[in-house]
Amino acid sequence: MFGNYLIGLREGLEASLVVCILIAYLVKTGRRDALKPVWAGIGVAVALALAFGAGLEFGSQELTFEAQELLGGSLSILAVILVTWMVFWMRRTARHLKAELHGRLDAALRMGTGALVATAFLAVGREGLETALFVWASVRASSDGTYAPLAGVVLGLLTAVFLGWLFYRGALRINLAKFFTWTGGMLVVVAAGVLAYGVHDLQEARFLGGLGNKAFDISSTIPPDTWYGTLLKGVFNFQPDPTVLQVTVWALYLIPTLAVFLAPVGSGPSRRVEKQRATETDEKAEANRAEAAG
Repeated sequence: MFGNYLIGLREGLEASLVVCILIAYLVKTGRRDALKPVWAGIGVAVALALAFGAGLEFGSQELTFEAQELLGGSLSILAVILVTWMVFWMRRTARHLKAELHGRLDAALRMGTGALVATAFLAVGREGLETALFVWASVRASSDGTYAPLAGVVLGLLTAVFLGWLFYRGALRINLAKFFTWTGGMLVVVAAGVLAYGVHDLQEARFLGGLGNKAFDISSTIPPDTWYGTLLKGVFNFQPDPTVLQVTVWALYLIPTLAVFLAPVGSGPSRRVEKQRATETDEKAEANRAEAAG
């Protein structure tokens, strides 16, 4: 359940921060008339994410067992790719996300209502679709016949919404760069488990071989129906009898990805270029606001 709570919290907080930044900017610049189009875009994005998640869940039930496993395995791997890209992207852009969104919103304000709806929709919609896909894959991987995995996701999302409200009210201040770095690292661990489960699905669908070639079997030591077996499965998607291919893929993904992600960000040329781009973005956003005010 904790792993799914972390997904809901981490992904939901990104979307909440985006919404807070958009709304706060419009309120502070006296453009409350633009709030309705922005909320409309956010509403459409949330509805699309929910519809996408429902389509994944109920649409897959109509397929044969092998087709379900093939779809589940393929989408699990896609979800891992997307979430890996997302955690690296957020770590890189967390420091100047606010200025970037302000610049986009300034441009949309000049273009009209349709552009405002589109800006809010795109800003939140990407997060929503990624969250829906990864949540579906993770819940499917850690499902034990109860509602605990889904409850963890919902609690995580509710916590994210509450934290977003506190950010908006100015009652909460944390180092977002460090927050997204550490939660991103934990999410990489969760993603490794989802990836291993996705490989297992592809093996059961007979798309990949080696289903009977077990790396180890400690089911008697850590029974999956015990509280600690359930805890390990809920947090890390742990499986007591994985195949050799599952363990290989898990290690090849987790070790290098986590090492690169947690490595200190240097001050070399690429870092200087990033800082320069962030400064240019801030200056452009400020110039747009000055032009709009004039």
